[in-house]
Amino acid sequence: EILGAREHNLRGIDVRVPLRALTVITGVSGSGKSSLAFDVLYAEGQRRYVESFSTYARQFLDRMDKPRVDRIDGILPAIAIDQSRPVKTSRSTVGTMTELHDYLKLLFAKVGVPHCRGCGRMVQRDSAESAAEALIPVHDGARALITFALTPPAALPWPDIRAGLLQAGFVRALGPDGIVRLEELETPPLVDGGLTVVQDRLRLRAAERGRLVESLEQAFEHGRGRAAVVLVDGGETVRFSTALECAACGFAVRDPVPNLFSFNSPLGACEACRGFGRVIDLDLDLVVPDPRRTLAAGALKPWSTKATAWERAALVKFCRRRGIPTDVPWAELDPAQRELVLDGDGRGHYPGVRGWFRWLERRTYRMHVRVFLSRFRSYRLCPACAGARVKPEALDFRVGGRTIAEVNRMPIGEAAAFFDDLRLPSAQAEAVAGLILAEVRSRLRYLVEAGLEYLTLDRQSRTLSGGELERVDLTTAIGSSLVNTLYVLDEPSIGLHARDTERLVRTLHRLRDQGNAVVVVEHDPAIIRAADHAIDLGPGAGERGGDLIFAGPPAELSGARASVTGAFLGGRREIPVPRKRRRPLPHLSLRVRGASANNLEDLDVDVPLACFVAVTGVSGSGKSTLVEEVLYRGLKKRRGEPVGIPGACREISGAERIADVVLVDQAPIGSTPRANPVTYLRAFDLIRTCFAATEAARLRGYTAGTFSFNVPGGRCETCTGEGFEKVEMQFLSDVYVPCAECGGARFGPEVLEVRTHGRNIREVLDLTVAQAVEVFADVPDIARRLRPLVDVGLDYLRLGQPLSTLSGGEAQRVKLAAHLGREGKAHTLFIFDEPTTGLHLADIERLLGCFARLVERGHSLIVIEHNLEVVKCADWVIDLGPEGGDAGGRVVATGPPEAIAGAPGSHTGRYLAEVLRDGRAARTGFATEVRDAPAAAGGNGCIRVVGAREHNLKDVSLELPRDRLIVMTGLSGSGKSSLAFDVLYAEGQRRYIDSLSAYARQFLHVM
Repeated sequence: EILGAREHNLRGIDVRVPLRALTVITGVSGSGKSSLAFDVLYAEGQRRYVESFSTYARQFLDRMDKPRVDRIDGILPAIAIDQSRPVKTSRSTVGTMTELHDYLKLLFAKVGVPHCRGCGRMVQRDSAESAAEALIPVHDGARALITFALTPPAALPWPDIRAGLLQAGFVRALGPDGIVRLEELETPPLVDGGLTVVQDRLRLRAAERGRLVESLEQAFEHGRGRAAVVLVDGGETVRFSTALECAACGFAVRDPVPNLFSFNSPLGACEACRGFGRVIDLDLDLVVPDPRRTLAAGALKPWSTKATAWERAALVKFCRRRGIPTDVPWAELDPAQRELVLDGDGRGHYPGVRGWFRWLERRTYRMHVRVFLSRFRSYRLCPACAGARVKPEALDFRVGGRTIAEVNRMPIGEAAAFFDDLRLPSAQAEAVAGLILAEVRSRLRYLVEAGLEYLTLDRQSRTLSGGELERVDLTTAIGSSLVNTLYVLDEPSIGLHARDTERLVRTLHRLRDQGNAVVVVEHDPAIIRAADHAIDLGPGAGERGGDLIFAGPPAELSGARASVTGAFLGGRREIPVPRKRRRPLPHLSLRVRGASANNLEDLDVDVPLACFVAVTGVSGSGKSTLVEEVLYRGLKKRRGEPVGIPGACREISGAERIADVVLVDQAPIGSTPRANPVTYLRAFDLIRTCFAATEAARLRGYTAGTFSFNVPGGRCETCTGEGFEKVEMQFLSDVYVPCAECGGARFGPEVLEVRTHGRNIREVLDLTVAQAVEVFADVPDIARRLRPLVDVGLDYLRLGQPLSTLSGGEAQRVKLAAHLGREGKAHTLFIFDEPTTGLHLADIERLLGCFARLVERGHSLIVIEHNLEVVKCADWVIDLGPEGGDAGGRVVATGPPEAIAGAPGSHTGRYLAEVLRDGRAARTGFATEVRDAPAAAGGNGCIRVVGAREHNLKDVSLELPRDRLIVMTGLSGSGKSSLAFDVLYAEGQRRYIDSLSAYARQFLHVM
């Protein structure tokens, strides 16, 4: 129960959040949803729990501020699963995030079957018993010699060696011509530099088994773990070894330990790439960006500057001497001639391009050299491990016929099927790996149910979208099996196709049914309907929001008259289907031919220009690959503005009609308090110019720079223009207090005396966008730059509000407003990557209006989107699929939304047909279980301990009732502390800490 919540724009609201239930918090963007969910519920839940940690541990954890509330009762330990935890290291993968990689390391170390790299045979440790088991059934009744090999010391004479063998009881050896007696030999009968001694002669049959085993044991002992059985009649030799090596060819396999299979451990990481799977090397596509150029015209870009005049002269001399034409395009030179230019001939003063770069690499202690090298190098697959990331020794082991690298490369859906069908070769292996396999199977199943079956386990975490990252974290939370915990999630449906929403709801219900309180900030009508409880905030955004509009069962929300969400859910308000769509013109389109990046399968598609085009498909179907990697990067490279390596594509034509290409993605904006809407839209320069033009400013010699808080001159130097000072509290949250000098004004008192339009610079920054448009109505340039914020529904933002405080939906629209306000080139291609992220249906309505204005101005628009409200309003739809990963990458259907709705095999079409028929997405959804009282996990509300064997506990199994005071008693040393602390406390703390960031976990003492 929350009483008097006043965090950010919340207006002292009182609200109850039911325990062991799925609660959805909804409302328009900026209405206070995240403030309630994260800054109140999560902050207080985590703060109270973390206070029970040691002071050492607390310094490494996120230190949350105490929320501005009157009181919070009944709060649970809280875990946040949001999109604001970007992973930057290349070592983090889906497998490491979900701990699947840890379980796979254990699995391969415990039951991995080694194979010989030379002959491919299975490698195993032999014993006398196993060797006898292998010999008798196959060679029953055969005459055999049991032998072992010795390597005589070179310094020891043969008579002494012979005497020693005879004294030990050995009388025969096996020479090149057969069996010989040792006492008759004057020289040793060496074969391949070794002496083969006969241990015993016998027939291989069951009656002689005891003698065979004893002889083999003696042969292993004298032969240093190796023995050979020679079949007298057939001449065949069967070799055995007690070491982990191939008995046939002697290839030794390393003893398996878990870290051998880890690319994050020096023991297992590939030595060439250090476990990254890629190495950085010279990229010839960057060295020769335009193969149509000749050497004389600067085909070699690194040597096209004034600083490389010597290199160009050396190149011309070299080409003249070797007969290489400099007036022929690079692409038309013979391969041998190109290699000479790149590598030189090893003589004279011309080092070749590669030799020149190797010379530069020895001077990387200079910053400008490192910057220069970065322009012409890129990552490529490691030639040593081919991207496996581990040493060859780790790839010698297989489970189910697959190496750990092959398992990591599997799509999660395929991996789940592989482990479900996996049968280990022995009952002993099944017993050893039973618990490990159970964890692997359950976590893979959770990932599939979260709609992530198209990802691979070796997919780098930093390449995941915000929604994908959140759903990976969600499966980790489910795998931890915590109960009585508060989980707070931020729009887990982001990036999820309508087909997969039902699976996500089942995942959320499972988390709830484990006995947890699940709070989700969400706009998706289907997820709102599937909740047990709904909280709607509003009625508007910013200062017009922060009120509790509705709290109760979702079924009653549609009838709430004051609720904008309820109006859409109840059908009183809707986003209409356009009456008329723009028709693509055949001669006005981008033609993509042979796109084959990532999972695209030689894809051909036409993208209409001067239209609103939506690219759809299930997650992982190739939408971002086609639009961002192939189209955006390809067009940018063609314009001489490379922004990364373009995706593989045979041809892109029709781009001559485009004047510019702009990508508006989900990258965050503004990480410091200095960035705000007025600086992002470049309106602050104009405002400062207004102040500098006043008479008071001219008399004092003030310039526009005087009114900037980013440079010295007029700002308060005590706080350097930030308006506050940070007081570091060692084990508590840092405290931000207003600057004692300027009182939070950010400027000196003299600067604040200058006024324009009746306000000083501080008062102007405190204006909302709507107020500023009115105040500066007589300055058209300022009003023009601010008006796009009004158009996208952000008129409530204050000009000086830090961008870091904006919600995800607000930040997206600030980016859009920046592009709307610019005087763009005649025909710009705008690309938006899921622009509805964090947006309410009312905000989407405004967004679609902005899209329409862009197209009306003559621009083209490509939107990657799952939201059917946006898709139904597009002029043209390109649907990719039919599935994700390897089963995707093809064009399923193209055309107006009505054509997609009727396309067979299109998952998008199936759901789009319902939206077009009903006219609104609010009617779509699926049947969900509605419960009056969510049941606790486990049914009986108990903690079950099964088979506790810590210290002296003897396979103890018991149930402990939750929400009760329990006393454990017994004689001293009977195991009370082992059960209470080393089992219950240790496991509870471990599972909670596993849900924290990897940075925090490395410093904490995990039980």
